[in-house]
Amino acid sequence: MSSFTFSNDDAAALSKEAVKKMDSLNVVAGPKDGYTIRLNKVFGKHATENGLTLNYKVYLSKDVNAFATADGSIRVFSGLMDIMDDNQLLAVIGHEIGHVANQDSTDAIKSAYRKSALIGVVSSSSEKATKITDGQIGQIASAIIDSKYSRKQESEADVFSYDFMKKNGYDVNAVASAFATLAQLSGNAKADFFSKMLSSHPDPNNRAETAKNRAIADGLHKAYVQKPINNKAPVTVTKKPVTKKKKK
Repeated sequence: MSSFTFSNDDAAALSKEAVKKMDSLNVVAGPKDGYTIRLNKVFGKHATENGLTLNYKVYLSKDVNAFATADGSIRVFSGLMDIMDDNQLLAVIGHEIGHVANQDSTDAIKSAYRKSALIGVVSSSSEKATKITDGQIGQIASAIIDSKYSRKQESEADVFSYDFMKKNGYDVNAVASAFATLAQLSGNAKADFFSKMLSSHPDPNNRAETAKNRAIADGLHKAYVQKPINNKAPVTVTKKPVTKKKKK
């Protein structure tokens, strides 16, 4: 079976298996974790954005990263949430949704399928991903993390992000601010993943400038001031029951 007959449904099914593998290899924030609570609050309302069915989780990792896959899975690393306020975080997630909506994630999984020597493993639509070994799923998972989109795909995802922010009434200036923040990190060892991606991504400073110019053209530009970032779970205070003293 060639990658050319590997359908979008096949890509989604394989992506789902790969994400399960990645979830098992990473520390996933629990439902009561502050990172999960914040992501639910910030992004939960957009789980069906653009007609898509999206699921999302937080990986407890210092890496500054986020990715989306063909099945609609979005994974955000806590390291990214530590440096982005709510609007900036939405701008980055909006960019990732753009890759799903624009079929970039589907194209990436098809490419990973082809390169991982899995051609011929899935022989019919009724056998989607059922014959793929755990090791092969691991190959696909690694390929998803390391996937490099073309500069054109990245630019189109940037446009999607800006449109997402504007359509939903968020501050579009957060898009340029998010890219500027990533640009500052590009030379920092803490953002190794980002540095590795620079070869295929448009320069983050140029991306920030493009987003800024669009905000100016829309009459929406203003200096962006980062809001406070809070990834802590709210503290629940349990009141002890008051016991009345018995009268002697």
